[in-house]
Amino acid sequence: MTISNDPSAPLVVITGITGLQGGSVTRALAESDKPYRIRGLTRDPSKPTAQAFAGQGVQIVGVSLAADNVAGVTKAFQGADILFLVTNWNEHMDKQREISEGKMMVDVAKEAGVKLLIWSGLESLSAVSGGKFPRVEFFDAKGDITEYAKQSGVPLALVEAGYYATNIFEAPYALRKQPDGSYVFGLPVPATTSVPVIDVAHDYGLYVRAAIEDPALGAGSELYSGILISFGEMITTLSEVSGKKITYVQMSREEAVAMPEYYGPMLADMFQAFEVHGYYGPKPTTRTDLLVRQPRSWADFLEAAALEDLLP
Repeated sequence: MTISNDPSAPLVVITGITGLQGGSVTRALAESDKPYRIRGLTRDPSKPTAQAFAGQGVQIVGVSLAADNVAGVTKAFQGADILFLVTNWNEHMDKQREISEGKMMVDVAKEAGVKLLIWSGLESLSAVSGGKFPRVEFFDAKGDITEYAKQSGVPLALVEAGYYATNIFEAPYALRKQPDGSYVFGLPVPATTSVPVIDVAHDYGLYVRAAIEDPALGAGSELYSGILISFGEMITTLSEVSGKKITYVQMSREEAVAMPEYYGPMLADMFQAFEVHGYYGPKPTTRTDLLVRQPRSWADFLEAAALEDLLP
């Protein structure tokens, strides 16, 4: 890893540097043959991940990205040539807070005069479906921020993250171990439903690097990451690689909605929106020939993973 201290190198400010996306962006830029100064933002600079990046030459800055901390965010963004912006839904699960924080950071980025704002947005599934699937608030919040950023006039590149490969293992309602040691995997959609799967920690940063370095991209460009694969194919491959019997079983919408509180209706809407309209709606998955290397396929991800630790 090489991170520049040369004041003539572009300064890239990365929000959420200790997260999967921010960390991936940092590693992808550090691997480039182009020089970058990197400032990583985090609420807790003492985190081991933050300290590891600091040891590699990243300037680590502790800051809250709350909507009322305009002064702190302004200072953190000061001097940025390029800003990578991601919001953390899981921190609060509050749509209006997500939108307020995202809009505030867009405003500060514009005021700071950044040459390129790279935003990790998502499609509004309410908009894509014409209001049929209105409960997927974290998609809708990021979609609202995307539209706000486009209207703001800030030089914007949109780099959307596909369906996290790790999601398959982080959904206890879906992947369930049976008494005989086999597994069933259930979602409220047919096994043929496809999503663009990405190993985020390993590959998301490649798309951001392309948005920065490819002269055909930059401001005004939109990249949609991941490799399309159906849930049925994912489970078949997982069974083959793990050596475990794993069967895909389609849940009913009623079973999905019955999941605990907030999650049931949201997830039922989300997966059914994927089935009917696609993860990105009518927008295509990006061509991987724009990247400096090929991203991992689902099978590649499984081969590299410690499945004994991931399977419940």
